[in-house]
Amino acid sequence: QSQLVESGGGLVQPGGSLRLSCAAPEFNLDYTAIGWFRQVPGKEREAVSCISATGATTYIDSVKDRFAISRDNAKRTVYLQMNSLKPEDTAKYYCASISGHRFRRCGDGMDYWGKGTLVTVSS
Repeated sequence: QSQLVESGGGLVQPGGSLRLSCAAPEFNLDYTAIGWFRQVPGKEREAVSCISATGATTYIDSVKDRFAISRDNAKRTVYLQMNSLKPEDTAKYYCASISGHRFRRCGDGMDYWGKGTLVTVSS
């Protein structure tokens, strides 16, 4: 059973918005870094955004000013608000975790992964 569960994906028109959720009930987010990743069939997975245990956030250039990562420590949930969506954002989105003290760079050494949620941006 996955320790991370993504939700919120779906079909949206270009320019629209979605909010993805990553439920991490077994993790104390004060001590855990969470990242959002995406992958398109035939392409490498890319790290979209991360939030460290201290709340520091990072984004890849292609989503800066459009996506926002946040978390609710009490709910043990991390969100990815995606605005101004483009067809090239279409992918399966995954969240993953790593212990906060081991977090160095977004995407490196993640320990646990969810099963993903599909985002399709199309008219």
